[in-house]
Amino acid sequence: MTHRWSSSERSESRDLHDLPKAHLHLHFTGSMRHSTLLELAARDGIALPDQLVEDWPPKLSAADEKGWFRFQRLYDVARSVLRTEADVRRLVLEAAEDDVRDGGRWLEIQVDPSGYGARFGGITAFTDLVLDAVRDASATTGLGMAVVVAANRTRHPLDARTLARLAVQYGGRGVVGFGLSNDERRGRTGDFAPAFRIAERGGLLLAPHGGELRGPEHIRLCLDELHAQRLGHGVRAAEDPALLDRIVEAGVVLEVCPVSNVALGVYSDLTSVPLPTLLAAGATVALGADDPLLFGSRLAGQYATMRAAHGLTDSQLAELARMSVRASRAPDDVKSEILGDIEGWVGSRQNR
Repeated sequence: MTHRWSSSERSESRDLHDLPKAHLHLHFTGSMRHSTLLELAARDGIALPDQLVEDWPPKLSAADEKGWFRFQRLYDVARSVLRTEADVRRLVLEAAEDDVRDGGRWLEIQVDPSGYGARFGGITAFTDLVLDAVRDASATTGLGMAVVVAANRTRHPLDARTLARLAVQYGGRGVVGFGLSNDERRGRTGDFAPAFRIAERGGLLLAPHGGELRGPEHIRLCLDELHAQRLGHGVRAAEDPALLDRIVEAGVVLEVCPVSNVALGVYSDLTSVPLPTLLAAGATVALGADDPLLFGSRLAGQYATMRAAHGLTDSQLAELARMSVRASRAPDDVKSEILGDIEGWVGSRQNR
């Protein structure tokens, strides 16, 4: 049954940290706590730019390639502080703890093994490490967790094929999907189609980035050439009603990350993020934090900003949480349990 988003519904005030939800768009490096970044950098004498210290969270824009280069430079600096297996395990555990604190019940964390392979004995060894860390963090925190292996569109498409084969190899052992990240204005999307065919044949979820820095025309490429089932961002589908109808009809999920959209200059402010347009059309939306390390906002913050910006009621926010759960690759019994707990949140008394 389609939920109707009525502006006449009275705004409510239940604690969004208590709302059970799934998190489907969180990058591995970008999940790091700011305090952990500072601590690890100090340990190894790594000089951090002011934007990651006194001026944190950094002022960012990706309106042009220079802006994205500055963003990527900060990301690469953050990646460089992870030097040991214990660092990787700490990052994963803290990401899980932070999601649990925000009401997270299921997390699909996205990682590009090629960014760490040279330091950790190759992409296979690093994937083994991450999956082991995920299992341990899940057992410790009670958070259901899985991994999406993502290729980097600034690297050669043959590298993406290698990662797709790796992802398929670990299908059923913690890897549930295959993605494509970095600046969507770089490279030719169609060149990555062979990698996505490998992942598709292996039964993995197909979740490339698209529809943030580029508009509807790139979303079409992701649908036509990569057979996307979930779109990392996809928010700019709101600019094309026919495309949005296609997305709704096909059941493609949009992983919308409001705070990062504004931080990178896609939208001028949170009220401009077209979440109401997407929902009114019947789109399935899963709110995500993207890179909390660089944007300064975690999972519950995405719900809180959209509540404030668009006057969403608790019933609407609960439906967003349900969408995130249904769109996840969590086992059916886990989904049913989380969905039941969402109903409990809706039925609870409001905070006073």
